[in-house]
Amino acid sequence: MGKLLVVEDDESVRMFTARALESSGHSVQTAADGEDGLDAIIAAGGNFDLVLSDIRMPIMDGIEMAKLAAHTYPGLRILLMTGYAEQRERAADLEGIVIDVVAKPFTLAEIRTAVRAALSQ
Repeated sequence: MGKLLVVEDDESVRMFTARALESSGHSVQTAADGEDGLDAIIAAGGNFDLVLSDIRMPIMDGIEMAKLAAHTYPGLRILLMTGYAEQRERAADLEGIVIDVVAKPFTLAEIRTAVRAALSQ
């Protein structure tokens, strides 16, 4: 299984997602916003199998975090998630950086499937 980082400002979504992925056998670390997420990526030397991040967050959004992380750690797998159509459109120009964008709200099965697919790429 993989070493994952879940970056999400909504604590209930962050904990739901982390627990869902841990119960699938993944090792999961969490961060409450993009700045904390980027700090975690740097502290780990980019050593995550997948970063799963919300797009819309205070301080630093997921798109900015993804761009900065990918610049420093090319090849880092990043999967974004959002409940906003306009945010999904903003992520469209991140081909080569972001694997996919998962629509929120999602079910336990949907997030597990999305992560499995991202890890297989």
